[in-house]
Amino acid sequence: MPNNARSQVGKRTALRSLLAYGKPHRRQFALVFLLALLAVAADLLQPYLVKVAIDDNIMAGKNDYRMLLIICGVYLLLSVLGFVFSYLMNNVLQYASQSIIARIRKDLFRHITRLSISYFDRTPSGSLITHVSSDTESLNQFFSQVLLSLMRDGMTLIFIVAVMFHLDAELTLYCLILIPLLFLIAIGFRRHMRKTYQNTRTALSRLIAFAAENLAGMSLIQAFHQEKEQKSRFSDRNRAYFGANLKEVSTNVLFNRSFDILGGLAVAFVTWLGGNAVFHGNIEFGVMYAFITYIRLFFQPISTITQQWNTLQSATVSANRIWSIFSTEPEVRDAAKPVDMESQAVQGRIEFNRVQFYYKEGQPVIHDLSLRIEPGEMIGVVGATGAGKSTLIGLLCRFYDVRQGSITLDGTDVRAIDQERLNRLIGLVQQEPYLYSGSIVDNVRMFDESISREEVARACRLVGADELIGKLKDGYDTRLSERGSGLSAGERQLISFARIIVFQPKILILDEATANLDSHTEQLVQNALRVVSEHRTTIVIAHRLSTIMHADRIIVMRGGRIVEEGTHARLLELRGYYEELVRHSQGSAAGERKGRELG
Repeated sequence: MPNNARSQVGKRTALRSLLAYGKPHRRQFALVFLLALLAVAADLLQPYLVKVAIDDNIMAGKNDYRMLLIICGVYLLLSVLGFVFSYLMNNVLQYASQSIIARIRKDLFRHITRLSISYFDRTPSGSLITHVSSDTESLNQFFSQVLLSLMRDGMTLIFIVAVMFHLDAELTLYCLILIPLLFLIAIGFRRHMRKTYQNTRTALSRLIAFAAENLAGMSLIQAFHQEKEQKSRFSDRNRAYFGANLKEVSTNVLFNRSFDILGGLAVAFVTWLGGNAVFHGNIEFGVMYAFITYIRLFFQPISTITQQWNTLQSATVSANRIWSIFSTEPEVRDAAKPVDMESQAVQGRIEFNRVQFYYKEGQPVIHDLSLRIEPGEMIGVVGATGAGKSTLIGLLCRFYDVRQGSITLDGTDVRAIDQERLNRLIGLVQQEPYLYSGSIVDNVRMFDESISREEVARACRLVGADELIGKLKDGYDTRLSERGSGLSAGERQLISFARIIVFQPKILILDEATANLDSHTEQLVQNALRVVSEHRTTIVIAHRLSTIMHADRIIVMRGGRIVEEGTHARLLELRGYYEELVRHSQGSAAGERKGRELG
């Protein structure tokens, strides 16, 4: 299917899906339509009342003050009713549109969290932030602006033309000669306005993505003193957005002023035709007044509807992008009938059976790997960068699925286990533990209210985190900022170990968990590790070999294969690749000690 055809199909699918979100609010939209009809009627009847006052009273020479007072009262009443109906219309529409957008945003975030890790490997986080924030806001503008304009301004045009025909059909036909000219101007500006609008949205998206990327990597920017360089790059994107915004504004101003000029010419035209008709007694003066008023009002809704075209285009693009995410299926999916594994019955036996895996076709990362880990066994995994250590763990946690072979837990293929259940059975502590904005209690129990404070405190005591928490101003209620800033790397790791105690997984995985710690903090973490690994199958990926020297077994990986296997002493006796890694590690450690002494 050609790209244009695919794009049109995607737009129709997105539009149908968007309308499906609006179905539960049919009554609110029907009420909005009714209120819009009443508000338009109340506003547009006012010039007609003035026409009645002029022709039937003043020009007729009746000087009926009582009738004039009644007309004034009705005019005031229509003004108040117009305000009330408009107020109610906007509030009902906002309630419906905000409800729809809140549901879309909630569903979008939930869907994103269910996508596989491979999706996030190829999709920038700044782009996803734009989809969740800016694109959903564009959809909000579709309901609150485009839909409102189509209803209110569309009815206004129909009402004006109907009243004008009622007043004088011949003069109305003369006025309608202007409509083709209006459409020519609208069509002429539309393409240019769409282009400037899209340029502005693209520049804004790039600006947001760049800002999100830099805020996430601020520590790296400061470490390499890249503030000036990044500021310069940000300024370039900011200037591009500024320039695109100015072009969009100038285009809109030129479009609006063109309509204003045309409106002025139309008023002059109606005044000339109507004036001649009044002088010759063909129409009444009040009719001419009403015509002039209606023709002035006639241009405003056309201008508004035309301007909403850009908003409609933006909403269509945003809907297409959002539903392209909704249509993305997780690569890692649960089985149709997942195996129900009770936590208490799980022993923790892990088997890798001739596993092969690659991120890109033809570039294997794991080659025909077989490994058996017994329940309660502590396994160390070492190897140079790129050896496949973290990939091995990612396959066990089902961040990715194996391409060939299988991984089993107590004889059950992990692909047959519900992902939520598997995540409860496996506890993962990474090199950079992630802490959320919230209290220490919430971070330990991961906002699970079913876990009591007493359980959190007991877990922190077991891993040695209780003392450091006691030193904080509010103790366990101390609120942490994003990523736990204010706590050292070791303190964050201790809190992540406390999570393990609280959730009691059967398998514990440490992925370079001590790589960035000083020797004193590493000792605290090592003590915590001994506590949390007790009676658990434990896999430790280590940069520092001292971390896994006392493991029951050490797996040495190279190029996606297991090249050596055994205890620390046994591997040293082999005088192979492991010994080379040990010598390299000792040299690095000596360099670190020397650096600290010189410091």
